[in-house]
Amino acid sequence: MSIWQRISDAVAALAAGESLARVFDRLRGPRERGVAFTIAVIGLGAKMAKADGTVTRNEVAAFREVFHIAPEDEASAARVFNLARQDVAGFEDYARSIRAMFAAGDRVLCDLMEGLFHIAMADGTFHPDEDRFLGRVRDIFELDDRQYRALRARFVQDAEPDPYEVLGLDPGASAAEAKKRWRQLVRDSHPDRMVARGVPPEAVRLAERRLVAINRAYEEITGDAA
Repeated sequence: MSIWQRISDAVAALAAGESLARVFDRLRGPRERGVAFTIAVIGLGAKMAKADGTVTRNEVAAFREVFHIAPEDEASAARVFNLARQDVAGFEDYARSIRAMFAAGDRVLCDLMEGLFHIAMADGTFHPDEDRFLGRVRDIFELDDRQYRALRARFVQDAEPDPYEVLGLDPGASAAEAKKRWRQLVRDSHPDRMVARGVPPEAVRLAERRLVAINRAYEEITGDAA
């Protein structure tokens, strides 16, 4: 059974009135973490796309950039998206359900937030309602301020990104500290590590843009090419 077939089964349970908490509770096993991750990104992303009042083609297309969806699975993916985007109400339930699956500080929560930023910026603008939406999800996920600022700096180009924020470093950190942090981020972005912590293979491409940003930030701080 493909990941999208398992997702379709979970969505069918939601459509039949089963609570998010119960659906996500069945997805706690290691094999099912990718299913939960995918439902959370699509569910939260669809609701966030609606938060600014419209769902654009670019935002819909952003899902295809995060997930490779085979033609035979398109109906299942569309069903998840359409169920979730009915309105903004309920996004906190999605966020709380996915947060309950992972330990505090689990890197997969940052991976998930990264997917949401990708979708938010798909139309080239960062709407204040999207900012508030992501801030609330950040609170529920209990991401620390440095993690959140690093994500925001990579995606929201309202100013030239601060390389220290991109790497999650204090301003003025030494080149040695930057190198240590850069190495850790590169290791965390390896596809095998991402899959091991529950990111489905379909979404590992999230790391591609991340690596470009962290390499650029490292080079800016140290003057050395990554």
